Amino acid sequence: MLNSPYFVKSTNQKNKNFKNIFKFSLIAILFVIVVSGCNTMTKSQKGAVIGGTSGAVVGGVIGKVVGNTAMGAIIGATVGGVTGAVIGRNMDKQAEELAKEIKDAEIIREGEAIVVKFKEQVLFAYDRSDLSATAKTNLDKFNEILIRYPQTNITVIGHTDSKGSETYNQTLSEKRAESVTNYAGMNGIAGTRLTTIGKGESDPIATNDTDEGRSLNRRVEFVITANDKMKEDAKLESGN
Repeated sequence: MLNSPYFVKSTNQKNKNFKNIFKFSLIAILFVIVVSGCNTMTKSQKGAVIGGTSGAVVGGVIGKVVGNTAMGAIIGATVGGVTGAVIGRNMDKQAEELAKEIKDAEIIREGEAIVVKFKEQVLFAYDRSDLSATAKTNLDKFNEILIRYPQTNITVIGHTDSKGSETYNQTLSEKRAESVTNYAGMNGIAGTRLTTIGKGESDPIATNDTDEGRSLNRRVEFVITANDKMKEDAKLESGN
């Protein structure tokens, strides 16, 4: 159990690495705009470019906390601007509830998303893909909160360490992610809100050369992002 499961990540303008990430992302986005022709872009397309820039910077901040796939889900759902700020406030409230109720997971608030990270032992026995009794208790609390916030989508990402073959680890990660999403579906979460991804050993957040590192890599990440309804409501609220 973590001493403080609720983390609010903030940008640090004094950090040189952060500035480099920002400059690189901005240059890349400007290049895309020039090549595609900004005069032909719709307002929505321009908003997507702005959101993508914001998301790229966000990804640089949390790269050592969650995997690249979780970062990609956050970046892909980012709206940016005033609308994104409204979505962020909605996510703050949900994250606070999760941190209060779910004590065996790490709750990370980042940008317009929430990442809920469970270590392997919280959900599964070693080398198993069926949910433990403790896992179901934690997921019951988790699902209750998700039901209260129907305007969100949930991406479930299974990960393993590098022990065993790549094929075996890929299959295990897929089965674990599917176990979680199936349980969520059985307990009131609409299937349209759920996306299941298995990454096997391909998306580590720590070294696989030590027991501690491998333990960190064996995890299930939930990425909670705004669905189209929340984005539309936030757009109306922000006046965009």
